[in-house]
Amino acid sequence: MMKQRTLKAPFVVTGKGLHTGLHITATFKPAQVNTGYVFKRIDMDGAPTVEALAENVIETQRGTVIANKAHKDVRVGTIEHAMAALYASGIDNCLIEVDAPELPILDGSAIVYCENIDKVGIVDQEADKEFYVVKQRIKVVDPKSGSSLIVLPDDQFSIDTMIEFNSPVLANQFAALDDIRNFKKEIAASRTFVFVREVMPLVQMNLIKGGDLDNAIVIYDTPMKQEDLDKLADLMHVEHKHVSHLGYLNNKPLEYNNEPARHKLLDVIGDLALIGRPLKGRIVATKPGHTINTTLAKKIRQELRYQSVQAPVYDPNKAPLYDNMAVRRMLPHRYPMQLVDKIVDMGKDYVVGIKNVTANEPFFQGHFPEEPIMPGVLQVEAMAQTGGILVLSKVEDPEDYSTYFMKIDNVKFRQKVVPGDTLIFHLSLMTPIRRGCAVMKGYAFVGEHIVSEAEFMAQVIKNKNDNKEEDKK
Repeated sequence: MMKQRTLKAPFVVTGKGLHTGLHITATFKPAQVNTGYVFKRIDMDGAPTVEALAENVIETQRGTVIANKAHKDVRVGTIEHAMAALYASGIDNCLIEVDAPELPILDGSAIVYCENIDKVGIVDQEADKEFYVVKQRIKVVDPKSGSSLIVLPDDQFSIDTMIEFNSPVLANQFAALDDIRNFKKEIAASRTFVFVREVMPLVQMNLIKGGDLDNAIVIYDTPMKQEDLDKLADLMHVEHKHVSHLGYLNNKPLEYNNEPARHKLLDVIGDLALIGRPLKGRIVATKPGHTINTTLAKKIRQELRYQSVQAPVYDPNKAPLYDNMAVRRMLPHRYPMQLVDKIVDMGKDYVVGIKNVTANEPFFQGHFPEEPIMPGVLQVEAMAQTGGILVLSKVEDPEDYSTYFMKIDNVKFRQKVVPGDTLIFHLSLMTPIRRGCAVMKGYAFVGEHIVSEAEFMAQVIKNKNDNKEEDKK
């Protein structure tokens, strides 16, 4: 289990806003565990905040804009490049103070953010990192544009991006990132891009006031009169440029032959950071854009709101950490009260156990003969036994100890458990173990669905010798 991470120290970036043209200062600061990415508008009364989550997206035209649901004027735009850099660096928690309604565009890429993150460093935090693990194919499609995003199960984050434009200069391009650790080297320096034919409509929409040839790739793919180009240059307050052929107008050459495709890949990462958790899965993005990107992020956020905890990954083909006999050596429980069959995963402060529910369970004889249902109290007992293994694994000679309930709180039963179900238990410590007392949060899953949950307080007590000898008889 990886730990959450934040910045080791603050850093500051300054520059003009792409759409507002304002001179902007943004300060990136360390944040406490489970903060996520939070923007603070320090130029507004009370310095209001907005969380960088998909449900807070209000605009996706030429950039991603988020706003506080209660106060729509508390908004921050052009966040995707910074979000991509934070996400790719493995940072989970960060407070971003900004004095304008957007972040500075800088050079149109994420490289400045990555360089600053490397400069100040990253620190591990106490809480575990929570991933969104893709377990089945997810697809979102925009029939009008032909855009689509497909997410497939994978052990790590990776992405393939394909773009297509009706342009003699920029037609079809492909970019891929197989390892998020290579983001800075392969993707971060890729700049945003715009077609010259799009500039006037964007200006008429009161956008790109801060755009120039240094913070975007400018693509000239439709012949225009030189006087019209000069008018555009004056409108954008940039130098006149004599253009004799189609191509790229930038003073700085392309970083990569497929730089536009790499930048679209960068945008996908920045927008999917709005899920609020790092993702484990492979993304296939066809003609992506901020609208389709955030549609996928919203879809995943809806799933997380419905069920805030994902079921642990359980591979029945993988050898368990503790098989049934090892469980018997750890716990004093015997038939019919041994309710854990095996332990499949365990870390410093969590454990995952399995109970295969069969029609031969003795409690089904009376609960109920015509409709067998596993009693909720036994689900709680099974969770507690799983948590007991976590606690007992931390003492020498665990067979000499037992765990006893001291308190059970916030018990919820959500779904019936019946013969044929496989229960997956996830228990985690809510606080460090102190004086032999452990406080744990437990979930029981069948498939991807939570069937029950509870919070426990238990105490570890050494068995008396006479009781131990009695157990041996």
